Amino acid sequence: MKVVSNFFKLSTLLVMFLFISCSDDDNETVDPPMVETTTIVDLAVDTADLSILVEALTAANLVETLQGDGPFTVFAPTNEAFAAFLTANNFSSLSDIPDDILTQVLLNHVVSGTNLSTNLSTGYVSSLSTAGAGGRNLSMYINTNSGVIINGVATVITPDVEADNGVVHIVNSVIGLPNIVDHAVANGSLTSLVSALTADGNTTFTDLLSSTDTDFTVFAPVDTAFSAFTNPNDNDINAVLSYHVIPGTAAFSDDLMNMYVTTAATNADGDNLSQYISTDDGVVINGSSQVALADIVATNGVVHAVSSVIDLPTVTTFAVADATFEPLVAALTEGTPATDFVSILNGEGPFTVFAPTADAFQALLDSNMDWNSVSDIDEALLTSVLQHHVVTPGNVRSSDLTNPGDTSPNTLEGDAITISLPGTGDNIADVTDGSGNTVIGIVVVDVQANNGVIHVLNKVMIPNTSN
Repeated sequence: MKVVSNFFKLSTLLVMFLFISCSDDDNETVDPPMVETTTIVDLAVDTADLSILVEALTAANLVETLQGDGPFTVFAPTNEAFAAFLTANNFSSLSDIPDDILTQVLLNHVVSGTNLSTNLSTGYVSSLSTAGAGGRNLSMYINTNSGVIINGVATVITPDVEADNGVVHIVNSVIGLPNIVDHAVANGSLTSLVSALTADGNTTFTDLLSSTDTDFTVFAPVDTAFSAFTNPNDNDINAVLSYHVIPGTAAFSDDLMNMYVTTAATNADGDNLSQYISTDDGVVINGSSQVALADIVATNGVVHAVSSVIDLPTVTTFAVADATFEPLVAALTEGTPATDFVSILNGEGPFTVFAPTADAFQALLDSNMDWNSVSDIDEALLTSVLQHHVVTPGNVRSSDLTNPGDTSPNTLEGDAITISLPGTGDNIADVTDGSGNTVIGIVVVDVQANNGVIHVLNKVMIPNTSN
């Protein structure tokens, strides 16, 4: 037993000696073997036909970016593509391109993620370029109906060159920074819109929507919307097209709420027409046209594709579209069946309508314990009340009122009302109705329709019922 015990002791000492000898040789450790990686930049450097792209990436200080982890999908223009781009833009060399422009153009060829050609589908993605309106990432339209075409200008000629940090698709053109017109032309679902905008050689819209002087929001009807549009009011098609354009702002979907905006279309007097946007159930324009695809980002604004053409509005368009006016609509229809107010207010006009809110009508109902709805009000009385809210003929905007001072137009009912500017408290203007009530305020002005204008009231006006 003593011999066995000594043997185990000796064995243990030998193992410990070997372990120390192997692991403590001058405290050196053996590094794992190096694994070489191939980045997107390495692929470009190794491809002779991408030498100008490498030069451009170097000039724009984007080499390190595309050597990063990514993953990235890069649509890489050939040398011939870059040469054509330089010629088309009157640049003699890359050094002539301003650094910020070159950077954004190059980033507009890069998409996040590894997107092999088999994973690409027709639709929009966001590039890494932040040259979009408001500093947003530009949209990129990929069309896979016949090969792969980017923004209608660049065709993939060599797909799926894979790197460890993404994939490269070689393209035959440089992809420029798209404006609104570029996006419209590239998208095959907007061909009817482009045809309408350019009919008979018209360049008004293409010049306007290519401008960089201001941003635009465009609600663009898709082809099926145009084919369904019958132009029932025989409106000028150019005015209808202008009505889809909101100049002066790029209103992205996350900026939208229940709101009125001002379009590029005008009425006969040159007043810009309003548009009502509702976000209660998706994004709906004037209660009829749904946004089907939002936030197509261009350098000079944003495009929202819509499901139907938005016709020029009448004053009843806004009354029906804006839930604030539901009791008013009920009063104009259910409460006064003997008078076809809808047809009247859809007429040529022009009308000035003072439209009470839902709260204003509720206050009127609360003033009489026998009234639970507008249908409970005597029809003759309700008819005269509604007529007391319409001034005709005339498109009386807030700028037409005496300021400061009083304006006293006659209403359709016969009694005059008095509008006093400036208003008190939260009122834009104060109103005295035909019966002498003075606690009435205009809270929203100049909702402009094609046949008149609406001003919103916080109280229902009552005519002089003694005459």
